[in-house]
Amino acid sequence: MGRATDRRGVLRIDLDAAADGRERIRRQDTLAVEEPLEIRVGPAGPGRRRPLAVTMRTPGDDLDLAIGFLLTEGLIRSTDDVRTAQLCAGAETPNTYNVVDVVLAPGVPEPVTDPARNFYTTSSCGVCGKASIDSVRTRSQFVVREDPLAVTAELLAGLPDRLRAAQRAFDRTGGLHAAGLFTADGELVVLREDVGRHNAVDKVVGWAVRERRLPLAGHVLLVSGRASFELTQKAWMAGVPLLAAVSAPSTLAADLAEEAGMTLVGFLRGGTMNVYTGAHRVPSEAVAAGAQRVPE
Repeated sequence: MGRATDRRGVLRIDLDAAADGRERIRRQDTLAVEEPLEIRVGPAGPGRRRPLAVTMRTPGDDLDLAIGFLLTEGLIRSTDDVRTAQLCAGAETPNTYNVVDVVLAPGVPEPVTDPARNFYTTSSCGVCGKASIDSVRTRSQFVVREDPLAVTAELLAGLPDRLRAAQRAFDRTGGLHAAGLFTADGELVVLREDVGRHNAVDKVVGWAVRERRLPLAGHVLLVSGRASFELTQKAWMAGVPLLAAVSAPSTLAADLAEEAGMTLVGFLRGGTMNVYTGAHRVPSEAVAAGAQRVPE
């Protein structure tokens, strides 16, 4: 897995094995890598781009992460707004290439760095340090309310297993979140892993930006953790009509999904799920086949 994982020596304690005298064993364990990534943004020309954000992430797909972050924060609108994006040498020794330098296309406004809007993020929180909810609520350029996507509950129930089966790094570490983009037929289009659930989503969105796939109409975004306000906002910024999570949503996430006209599904586990908003996009198989719809 390259720099996504690392091996460390640990003392394994297993109290259930005490009767065999092997309850304490020295062994190697695989950990998910967490390192800072600095995103620098500015116009072309001499001089360094100014630092905009530092996020704690798992190395890999760093250009997608940076571009996805800029899109979901409303700083760019498409791949045409980016002239170049490249990994650069940082100050570390040996060099770890923990800097992404983004050159904006001509005419794209340079981000205004405001001390009240601190873009330092951790792997557990994608909007830590921002001054208020008003400063993080970003309006999407895409309208998802009228998206005709319909995905049966039976199909949705099978997506977590498909996501899990594709998580290579999670198999080795047990410590990475995943975000997967699926078609309405349940086909996995792209999957990204990261110690930060918001980073995993930004990596998916950045891939879609570079592939010129925005808006992501008719798609399902599945996340392996909970559905927070920030993840709901990122999905909306990419034009995703249905966000599903294996864990719980927050009240702000449900409020934003309702405002956007998105479908928000939580606790997607086994054969059960909670549909918090946009239930019309999750019909039963009978309804999807054209039978009379049962009132919800």
